Amino acid sequence: MEYGIFDILQLIGALGFFIYGMKVMSESIQKAAGDSLRSVMSIITSNRVSGVFTGFLTTAIIQSSSATTVMVVSFVNAGLLKLRQAIGVIMGANIGTTITGVLILVFGFSKFSISHYTLPIIAVGFPMLFAKKVEWKYWGEFLIGFSLLFMGLDALKHAVPDLKQNPEILEWIADINNLGFISVIISVLIGTILTVVVQSSSAAMTVTLIMCHNGWIPFDMAAGIVLGENIGTTITANLAALVGNVHAKRAALSHFMFNVFGVVWMLLVFNLYIGTIDSIMVSFDLGSPLNDTASINWGLICFHTSFNIVNTLIMIWFVPQIEQIVTKLVTSKDEEDEEFHLEFIGTQLMRTAELSLMEARKEVVNFSKQVVKMSRFVQELVTSDDNKRIEALTEKISKYEDRTDELEMEIDDYLVKVSEGRLSTAASEEIRAIMSITSDLERSADIFMRMSREINRKNKHNLTFTSDQILNIQKIFGLVDAALAEMHKNLKSDYSEVLLEGARKSEEAINKMKKELSKKHWKSVEENHYDVQTGIVYRDIIFGCERIGDHVINVTESIVGIEEHVSVHHHH
Repeated sequence: MEYGIFDILQLIGALGFFIYGMKVMSESIQKAAGDSLRSVMSIITSNRVSGVFTGFLTTAIIQSSSATTVMVVSFVNAGLLKLRQAIGVIMGANIGTTITGVLILVFGFSKFSISHYTLPIIAVGFPMLFAKKVEWKYWGEFLIGFSLLFMGLDALKHAVPDLKQNPEILEWIADINNLGFISVIISVLIGTILTVVVQSSSAAMTVTLIMCHNGWIPFDMAAGIVLGENIGTTITANLAALVGNVHAKRAALSHFMFNVFGVVWMLLVFNLYIGTIDSIMVSFDLGSPLNDTASINWGLICFHTSFNIVNTLIMIWFVPQIEQIVTKLVTSKDEEDEEFHLEFIGTQLMRTAELSLMEARKEVVNFSKQVVKMSRFVQELVTSDDNKRIEALTEKISKYEDRTDELEMEIDDYLVKVSEGRLSTAASEEIRAIMSITSDLERSADIFMRMSREINRKNKHNLTFTSDQILNIQKIFGLVDAALAEMHKNLKSDYSEVLLEGARKSEEAINKMKKELSKKHWKSVEENHYDVQTGIVYRDIIFGCERIGDHVINVTESIVGIEEHVSVHHHH
């Protein structure tokens, strides 16, 4: 019997069936437990060791190290986790993947095979899909995914070619196996490719288990393939990080490095290690995986689990070094680059509204930094008389103004996307507030831009401000800067702690100063102290400062407003 194209399609179909089941199961758990997992994750990752446990548990629960890694990456992205803590969690996630293997072995390969019970399990899960409570839906999905997973596994077992009819495959494997150390390297490569192709280390592991179960491949080769799978699974995270920011890329790269280092030291002691596992299993009367097909599977699980645990125990001492290396390798480009495009918002990883809002808050802080800088540029423009510098400043101001427009649009688009999800009232209040904050910031930037245009027009006509005017402009700008600094501080701090008091004082000071200066200004105009054109520019700058003051206080009002809306019912 030849193994034809139809059989190959059946094999691919079975694999797809299995992976789909895994995906449904993993995603439904993420939906059911994701939010609580996230909050737990951000609490207990304080040090390396607890980070490892967090990663392990999360992965063991949601059955997908990639999902855990992506979650961690988005945490680092949002600034919830330091890179150092993230590396610990990722190490734990690696250990967590070993649980999947155990599950599949216990339920799929043992005498008690769950595949007899898959349809009844679906029968329980299906009605749950129509439940009113969302949680029930997710658990229904989970049960269905779980069943599909083992049905797929069953199909896979039947779909793999029976080698008794095709002895040449066995010979080919035996040939590879005679190459000594090279054969281990080859099997690592096979494992890596397998995982990259099926995009799931658990699925790759399952395929390996089936191959061992059918006695195709010896223990050492299977162990090599499992090592390769450890490298392959890091590729997924790196793909997810391609769209993330610098921090995301760093977290993903540290995952990759951690696994590659592990595989390297393991290859150096490979035969010794396998021999040890063999003798330990023999002494516990579990059979010898090196000589006995029936115990290869458990040998493989022991190998996979112990490798990941030992690797973590070794690598956990080098977390600071790994952190240094990835920070060097993934550099954030020059300062301008770090500043402008959305640094904290990764498109790929839309998650819970709460987390997304945190990222949006961070972007807004970034945004306000730009506005604060524009204020400095405009002040320098007022006093500068060096043409080159004036040109550079004007260029900068207009560039910043463009960027602020973009930022406003990007943040708003992002928030609109977030608001498509399910939102608590608190979250929707916050989205509204952040949108009004970005629009205030953007308007302030517009005003600065207009000021710079006016100042330039004045310079072109070779008109100069009197020393009095310059002094006054500097005075009112001093107040504007104070107001901006207060605003920036409020945006950076925890919104619930922000008070209006400081911002209100700043704004009143600006208004008062504007009144004084404009009174004086009219007086000077009446007494013909200076030409009208500079006077117009001067007056516009002072009025502009007052308008910026209004926008700046609006920002703090919006922040305070969020908390008030949310906590209105607490006070009554």
